[in-house]
Amino acid sequence: MTRLVTYSMSTSLDGYVVGPDGGFDWSVPDEKVFRLAMEEVRGVGVHLLGRRLHETMLFWETAEEDQELTEPEREFAVLWRALPKVVLSRTLTPAQVRGSNTRLAAGTLAEEVVRLRDEPGPGDLAIGGATLAAEAAALDLIDEYRIRVYPVLVGGGTPYFARHPRQVDLELLESRAIGSVLSLRYRVPR
Repeated sequence: MTRLVTYSMSTSLDGYVVGPDGGFDWSVPDEKVFRLAMEEVRGVGVHLLGRRLHETMLFWETAEEDQELTEPEREFAVLWRALPKVVLSRTLTPAQVRGSNTRLAAGTLAEEVVRLRDEPGPGDLAIGGATLAAEAAALDLIDEYRIRVYPVLVGGGTPYFARHPRQVDLELLESRAIGSVLSLRYRVPR
């Protein structure tokens, strides 16, 4: 069976993953939303991420040592460290890519996805980061969008959905409210 390529991130109601100032503190999840994100990570076999998200997620490599973390955060740190990760970057060298189970991509995004889709193993391929997801969407590589919509308007920044000149019809798989956050899952019909 071919692995699905999923894109999962939080977004503001007006469609941005980070605001105009580069901040995303408005999307800090409560425990229920955090547990949903952990369940998604449990279903991932390999996480593909861009340089900026890679650098942001390095926090989780040593986070378990932080006495201030909640038990779910400690659990996420363990999951993240165990997860195989591939960093796609035009500026990093293999020596600059840090983290457990992490490597620099050997090829292009399309080449990595084709190779990993056909590789045996459990779990989906997750695309992390809006810039990388925009490239994946332009190449028609994304099979499923997983969106957590926060009730905030940030007025600009980095959009969740890349702006493309083509229409992509989606099929709703799931919709549920978790407090004031709306969790949505859409499939790209093939």
